[in-house]
Amino acid sequence: MIACFPTYARQLPNTDLWKVKVAGMLAVPLPESSRWRSPALAMLRRALEVGPEYDADPIFQARVAAFLFQRVVGCRLRLQVGGHELEGGPTDRLGHFEQSVDVDPSRLSSPSDSTTHWITYQAQLDTSDQQVRRLHSMLRETAGREIPEHLDLPAGGGRVECIPHAGLSVISDIDDTVKLTNVADRRELLANTFLRPFQAVQGMAELYHQWQAAGTAFHYVSSSPWQLAGCLGDFFQDAGLPTGSMHLSHFRFKDMTPLGRLTSKKRSKRRAIEKILADFPGRRFVLVGDSGEKDPEIYATVARRFPQQVVAIAIREVASKPRAKSLTDRIEHLRNRLPAGLLTTFREASELAERVASVAE
Repeated sequence: MIACFPTYARQLPNTDLWKVKVAGMLAVPLPESSRWRSPALAMLRRALEVGPEYDADPIFQARVAAFLFQRVVGCRLRLQVGGHELEGGPTDRLGHFEQSVDVDPSRLSSPSDSTTHWITYQAQLDTSDQQVRRLHSMLRETAGREIPEHLDLPAGGGRVECIPHAGLSVISDIDDTVKLTNVADRRELLANTFLRPFQAVQGMAELYHQWQAAGTAFHYVSSSPWQLAGCLGDFFQDAGLPTGSMHLSHFRFKDMTPLGRLTSKKRSKRRAIEKILADFPGRRFVLVGDSGEKDPEIYATVARRFPQQVVAIAIREVASKPRAKSLTDRIEHLRNRLPAGLLTTFREASELAERVASVAE
């Protein structure tokens, strides 16, 4: 399985070229006979407080399948990006790969009904790489049976959003900002992640599309794990949310004790946001998140480091954890450390539309 992540490209200063970054992950599904599959399923059932009868539930199957795989470390791939062929890898300890290439603007494409431009790319296993032998060995061990010498691993496909140097961008959280998750309640968080259809926050997709039609670019930065990238992509399409680059967290089962800590990577989230702002110094940014976790504090820190770029912070009010500091106190504390009017809260998407309209002009 080669999964390609949605990324972005930026125009290089004083040239017509675009710096295109591609990224993804190489992994193999755990077969039914794998000795690791049963313990992983048992861990999930205990955390969710459900029995084996859920194994046949299509939602549970799809979500769990995203976690039941083995990462492939140290393998190289062949990447085809905008007419260029280049090497990707070797994959790191998490099975991830990343590569950049400069692309001529003639390779850009856009649909007739959108102002968004993108570059499509493909990733294939480099069958000439000696690491393929390691992959065969790993597959034999995982599957408990012989694997054909010719390994036909389907290519993965992805796309890169091409974002101009100047303009307005939205950096948006996902859970409890555009998707109802209830992160503050561990049981609800797990049920909404593994057992229930994803639900959109009312009005956010329509609002984001209005902004996109006006030329706004989108980056979705979340503490949700990369394993859910495919499920989230399907949700975005079904909910009508605009496309954009996606920046999720690295996650392994042994990192999760207890399982409910799916959104604990606060430092990596801040770094991802700061990397986006550093890559687009000429753009203005609106940071949209929620009060369920640490979005207000993370966004305030970013705004103080990039005061010329962050033009608004909007926080959706959601239920907080028991004994947590009240939202009013949190927001008041942060407002006192930020320029007047920079940080606002909202409950309905219509309130957010009114707030951001002034900074988008």
